[in-house]
Amino acid sequence: MTENPNTDDPVVPLDEEQCWELLRTGKLGRLVTVVEGRPEIYPVNYVTDEHRVYFRSGAGSKLSELVVHATVAFEVDEIHEDSAWSVVVHGRARLIRSFGDEARIDALGLMPWVPTAKYDYVELTATEITGMRLVLVKH
Repeated sequence: MTENPNTDDPVVPLDEEQCWELLRTGKLGRLVTVVEGRPEIYPVNYVTDEHRVYFRSGAGSKLSELVVHATVAFEVDEIHEDSAWSVVVHGRARLIRSFGDEARIDALGLMPWVPTAKYDYVELTATEITGMRLVLVKH
């Protein structure tokens, strides 16, 4: 999705479909959850399919909190020389327990980036998605 930014309107809100289109181009996002009453941010590589976000996780506080507090935020952005975009998904996370679903998600290209055990698959279903394109100040 390449557009010439309008410098008369340096902040352009995106509609839902534009947000999903941009999310499909990203690879790294930030998951925001609450761990022991404190907001935490985790970088995760992800894929999207059918208006859902998928990532893998290993055992630990992130996964434990997702089971207890499924409400999360997820943010992806990209910065270019003269423009940027940002998309934020608010929604609910759930662990995937079906080998068939896991295989389908693997087929989308979701593989761990680091050589640590990430046996759990997480699906994020959006309750709200917002985004914006920005025209950056040239220095």
